[in-house]
Amino acid sequence: MIVIACPHALGLAIPLVVAVSTGLAARGGLLIRERAGFERAHAVQAVVFDKTGTLTQGRFGVTDVVALDGETSPDEVLLLAASVEAMSEHSIARGIVAEADRRGLAPLPASDFKAIPGKAARAAVEGREVVVASPGYAAGEAQGAVVPPALEAQGRTVVFVLREGRAIGAIALADVVRPESRQAIDGLKAMGIRCVMLTGDSEKVAAAVAAELGIDEYFAGVLPQEKANEIKRIKERGIVVAMVGDGVNDAPALAEADVGIAIGAGTEVALESADIVLVRSDPTDIVTVLRLARSTFRKMKQNLAWATGYNVLAIPLAAGVLYPVGIVLTPAIGAALMSLSTVIVAVNAKLLK
Repeated sequence: MIVIACPHALGLAIPLVVAVSTGLAARGGLLIRERAGFERAHAVQAVVFDKTGTLTQGRFGVTDVVALDGETSPDEVLLLAASVEAMSEHSIARGIVAEADRRGLAPLPASDFKAIPGKAARAAVEGREVVVASPGYAAGEAQGAVVPPALEAQGRTVVFVLREGRAIGAIALADVVRPESRQAIDGLKAMGIRCVMLTGDSEKVAAAVAAELGIDEYFAGVLPQEKANEIKRIKERGIVVAMVGDGVNDAPALAEADVGIAIGAGTEVALESADIVLVRSDPTDIVTVLRLARSTFRKMKQNLAWATGYNVLAIPLAAGVLYPVGIVLTPAIGAALMSLSTVIVAVNAKLLK
């Protein structure tokens, strides 16, 4: 009984699977920062994506520049916007500055720069206040801030340029969808996982991207500080949620989710807030990590069932419960069975590959 009751198999059932799955994840470009988060991943029912930089490349290109006041030229609208955005690190700002540079427009000196997260950026250019603002913010600040019908129909991201409280122009930008995003969405849906998108963009832009990728549900016009609240509301439906993001603004949502997954090319704050980091910044790795989590959990259950079942059956046999019918486990046989049990647990863990 002492020999056969040795708890080697039971003690190794979980650690062996953990070791194998961690090694597999590392070789596949998946950095597991928080083991408990990875183990929760097997139960994920919905994956919430931040749009910019996660489903898309986060690289905006200017498609249209429209003057609205009849006095300012499109190039002047772009120049003023670039003068303000030259001091910003936002992806839209970089797109505007890059387009101005492509057209040979050197940003003008600006001062008193101030960013309003998710809404606008403002600065003084040549002594006059210039604001580059989202449609929602611009509508409350200036008259005439109405998205031109042609741009609205295209589902572009549009920002307005305001000078001294008056809308002088609009700039339309397009964000390039990652080629791997559709494959990732299809893979998750095949696993029975619901796909949700959060974005600060307008309803039109969000609808266009959601339709292109086959997203089940989306939330548009979400301010950075509201993302964590949206995750909380989804969790309140009784759904186990994984959040995928890459920016500073995503960090609270990553921490709020049951499982936080950060894109490797994201900011340091996002990486620190996540349970899992996709080192290759490939959205299809989300499917890989969730499949690995499910397989790991399944192997853990198998090993525990075997190790527990072995002791439940073998200990009574070693105690002589079947001695009256001539079945006896000698110490030598007990030692062999004990060793075999440990080998089976180890081999089963290795089969995770």
